[in-house]
Amino acid sequence: MRPRTTLLVVGTVAALAGCGDDAAPPRAAEEPPFAVVEASGDAPAPAEEETAPEPLHRYRTAAVMRRTTLRASPAGRVVARIGVKSEFGSPRVLAVSGERDGWLRVTASERRNGEHGWIRATAAKLRGTNVWIRVDRSRRTAALRRGSKVLRRFPVAVGRPGTETPLGRFAVTDMLVTNNPDSPYGCCAVALSGHQTKLLPGWPGGDRLAIHATPNPETIGQAASLGCMRAHTGDIRALMRRVPLGAPVVIVA
Repeated sequence: MRPRTTLLVVGTVAALAGCGDDAAPPRAAEEPPFAVVEASGDAPAPAEEETAPEPLHRYRTAAVMRRTTLRASPAGRVVARIGVKSEFGSPRVLAVSGERDGWLRVTASERRNGEHGWIRATAAKLRGTNVWIRVDRSRRTAALRRGSKVLRRFPVAVGRPGTETPLGRFAVTDMLVTNNPDSPYGCCAVALSGHQTKLLPGWPGGDRLAIHATPNPETIGQAASLGCMRAHTGDIRALMRRVPLGAPVVIVA
């Protein structure tokens, strides 16, 4: 029997297909496989942490420890059932933005942009990070930050007119690598909780947003994608080394 990554390949391609190059939307069967990378960005280098004036764990995250329900409100309507792994096979780590009576308010890909979900605090292990990503859509730049300190700033391609990159606050859900740097995602992709709400008519792929590499670096810095953000390989690899799962990603106009 083939390993689980066989199913992971199909799910990843379908969910991130909207991020590929627009000219020729790839079919799932033609895509190279992805592998999951477990990010270690929640363990920053000691020297940086010692000199940083920011508080440790400015942003809270929750690692899901058992299968549980995602609800629209504390003890409210069930909107999804989630496990310890994401649909791509990564550890399920959610951004936490609030807490109430034993419930955690989280950002999850199962919810629409701008909507939160709630899980029981007993189903997760609380963690935290100071690391986050800020994307400026009009300037077509992204910044890797620790608190208020910019660690790395780099250009990105954003959504073209008609398929603009959605604005809002999202979270990192997965770190994915390909076997082929010539794939529409280049070497790798940082998958986000957000969704592209302006899909092309008849688009066969999914709607999940990502920050990913590209085999067409000339498009970086342009409004050229179907909603995802494209960056140079070195910048994506830097994100994958430094950003923990569950870290916030803020996209502004």
